[in-house]
Amino acid sequence: MIASIEHGAVRELHINQPPANALSPELIVELKTNIQACATNAGAVVLSGVPGMFSAGLDVPLLLTLNRPKMNEVWREFYALLGSLACSPIPIAAAITGHAPAGGTVLPLFCDFRCMAEGNWKMGFTEVQVGLPLPPVIVAALKRQLGARQAERLAAGGVLLSPAEALNIGLIDEVVAAEKLVPRAVEWCENMLKLPSKAMSETRAKARADMPALFESLDSEMDAVAASWWSEEAQRTLRAVAERLAKKKP
Repeated sequence: MIASIEHGAVRELHINQPPANALSPELIVELKTNIQACATNAGAVVLSGVPGMFSAGLDVPLLLTLNRPKMNEVWREFYALLGSLACSPIPIAAAITGHAPAGGTVLPLFCDFRCMAEGNWKMGFTEVQVGLPLPPVIVAALKRQLGARQAERLAAGGVLLSPAEALNIGLIDEVVAAEKLVPRAVEWCENMLKLPSKAMSETRAKARADMPALFESLDSEMDAVAASWWSEEAQRTLRAVAERLAKKKP
């Protein structure tokens, strides 16, 4: 599910879960484990996906088959994954290789640097479109990135953006030709690693101190997020989405 590719001191974690790189429980745990391991055996990380599809977000059809205890565990692991990105002691660049709705946008939000491939791709926080309130920790990170007004527009409206639109408002940092995307993300990491390491690491930690703070006390938040999954509105909308996806399969 995760291919590990070495670029010198930079490690690329390539999500390879076709057809949509959807975040299944197993993929969430494997990605979290790899990111945490990189903190001790890599200088920086590039997170990438397959051409045309970075990640479609949570694997809704699969998750709808889980009972409450198993779904609660999925939420705990998903928060742990986001925390591993937000709290990483080493720089992480997201190479957004294509479509990245919902969770596909959430993962890059907690990285240091985001570049996206040129193309007819879309990204954005579509959780409200499937009946799920955007979790507070994600709203807080989005406000940090874009400011309160743009965060409200994107989160509450479930807005999808093209690469150019995402760049224009600051949700991503660069738009790059597809064939140059991963090399550019690697280059960004290498430039960070060329800096005096202690000065860079300490300054980065201070600048990002608010990110780890988001994950300090989350029990009540996770309880609320788990409960929202089982609301009548969310279940009805999510099942309709799953039915549409099933009809599209060959």
